[in-house]
Amino acid sequence: MAPARVLVSACLLGDAVRWDGGHQRLDTAVLRRWQAEGRVVGFCPECAGGLPVPRPPAEIEPGADAAAVLAGRARVLAHDGRDVSAAFVAGAEAALRAAHEAGASVALLKDGSPSCGSTCVHDGRFAGATVPGRGVTAERLAAAGLAVFVETEVAAADRWLQAADGGTIAASPPREP
Repeated sequence: MAPARVLVSACLLGDAVRWDGGHQRLDTAVLRRWQAEGRVVGFCPECAGGLPVPRPPAEIEPGADAAAVLAGRARVLAHDGRDVSAAFVAGAEAALRAAHEAGASVALLKDGSPSCGSTCVHDGRFAGATVPGRGVTAERLAAAGLAVFVETEVAAADRWLQAADGGTIAASPPREP
């Protein structure tokens, strides 16, 4: 049996796909091992949804959450006021397809992002404050049953993958505090 695959935010792999044209390279022994083992599937949902690099920063509107965006009851707005919800939803769906096609059962995503955040996202006021919650892609992946971790949870994600390789995984993991 092939080892479990992991969908990883492309910015964590050093790809210059963030809104500002930068990246957030994560350089850990675990990630390097996953790459050597052929586990990593790099993906940027915002680029896959059709957004350019660079692009205006975007946030889920104040008081709303990713589930509401996916249901069409809330929006993701760019700093310039444009509604970019369709691109975020399209990117989330593309991420789910990529995960399924690759056989990925786990995702390691960039926290704070309106797409990839899974413990927090920006509050929608473009002032740098965050609130607990998930981004649109993280919400879509979790709802489909993928185990979703953020970059600070690499060790927990690695334990998850090891358990998946051993066939002991039955359901998504509980969130670590």
